Amino acid sequence: MEASGILIKGGKVVNEDCSVISDIYIKNGKIVEVGRDLQIPAGVRVIDATDKLVIPGGIDTHTHMELEFMGTTTVDDFHIGTKAALAGGTTMILDFVIPQKGKSLLEAYHCLRRTADPKVCCDYSVHVAVTWWSDEIKKEMEILAKEKGVNSFKMFMAYKGMFMLQDSELYAAFSQCKEIGAIAQVHAENGDLIAEGAKKMLSMGIRGPEGHELCRPEEVEAEATQRAITIAHAVNCPLYVVHVMSKSAAKVVSDARRQGHVVFGEPIAAGLGTDGTHYWHKEWAHAAGFVMGPPLRPDPSTPGYLMDLLANDDLSVTGTDNCTFSVCQKALGKDDFTKIPNGVNGVEDRMSVIWEKGVQSGKMDENRFVAVTSSNAAKIFNFYPQKGRIAKNSDADVVIWDPKLTRKISAKTHHQAVDYNIFEGMECHGVPVITISRGKVVYEEGRLNVSPGHGRFIHRTPFSEFVYKRIKQREQVGKPTAVIRKPYEGKVISV
Repeated sequence: MEASGILIKGGKVVNEDCSVISDIYIKNGKIVEVGRDLQIPAGVRVIDATDKLVIPGGIDTHTHMELEFMGTTTVDDFHIGTKAALAGGTTMILDFVIPQKGKSLLEAYHCLRRTADPKVCCDYSVHVAVTWWSDEIKKEMEILAKEKGVNSFKMFMAYKGMFMLQDSELYAAFSQCKEIGAIAQVHAENGDLIAEGAKKMLSMGIRGPEGHELCRPEEVEAEATQRAITIAHAVNCPLYVVHVMSKSAAKVVSDARRQGHVVFGEPIAAGLGTDGTHYWHKEWAHAAGFVMGPPLRPDPSTPGYLMDLLANDDLSVTGTDNCTFSVCQKALGKDDFTKIPNGVNGVEDRMSVIWEKGVQSGKMDENRFVAVTSSNAAKIFNFYPQKGRIAKNSDADVVIWDPKLTRKISAKTHHQAVDYNIFEGMECHGVPVITISRGKVVYEEGRLNVSPGHGRFIHRTPFSEFVYKRIKQREQVGKPTAVIRKPYEGKVISV
């Protein structure tokens, strides 16, 4: 902590609803006052933010730090990954607890907490994946929601034989989410079709990274998205579709919202900033670096389309699905694309990529930028206005953002542990100049100053108003009733 606080002077304070030139006084990890000509004690550190924006720290809704997956572990651990996040203007991540089939959700949760708590440099919370179904799991979900600060559960419709649930299990898990006031999340891809498609590609002698996209084309994503929305609607449960990667899946989400479904779509930095044409690159390592599930799409108009929908509130929030494997880890699949560990980078570059492709291009304004990088996530996952807003009593997670400054993204200069970057060479307007986490300046002048354990676990309560108000109302008004008739008294066939 800076002893007697920080005063940020003369910047334009940007929240999701409006922007205003104002000063901000920060002390003891909180925003104490926002306004002009604040009376503050001597000895306060003054930061001049003239001609710059002061925004709420980014919230990355989707990361996988230190994840054991496909035979190896991601190279960005909770220490390096959260440090890189801060360098990019992100002050909170939402990671995933992914238990193996047959294993306890609670044990997996406690195991991740033990790993992450001493390492994290920024605040974090977790979603918990439901990778199999039983009465035991149902009870554990309730304990997690009531006592452990978890209000979101993720179900996989892909990764057959590993994490994938059947429709009847999705129905059961969604029903329980609704009971306990959680939001159901889905990885939406048809796992059966992918398994068949992968066999087909390999039998045709297609073994490189292009096979990954060819065996899971975008209709496989759109179909599962539609199916998840249908199942969620059947139980009146709010749904959150993670990593919306294609035009057709995004359109399904958008149409569902117009029909009044409570559904939120999350495009990711990778899908907004690059595309799947790289899978056909002549150099294997380059192509493999982009392999993730669902894949990036070879249709080059996809990123712009997703950005339009994000600007328009058809899609709601942005994450990264940051799940990084080095080239030599990716090489596990050098002769078989199904063995390439899935995942790309993004935690450090998300804010700049979205500014460049969204704001700089004129598709969205600075307020919508704050909504999709921070506020909406805080509302959906129920820690707003503690985070996602610059206001009195909110947490002092604040970024001083220079919209005129540019930077070139490169693996040579990024802070992540991974040895390549899918945005290599991209020139971005919009640079975080100073990042403040929990009231401490942790990044400035290109340098990080933060130690492991600086971040805290953020406890989230169920029944987020932003998500559940409509659900509760529909419960009351939407009950079907039986028709009152006099009983049938005619003949009945004897069988």
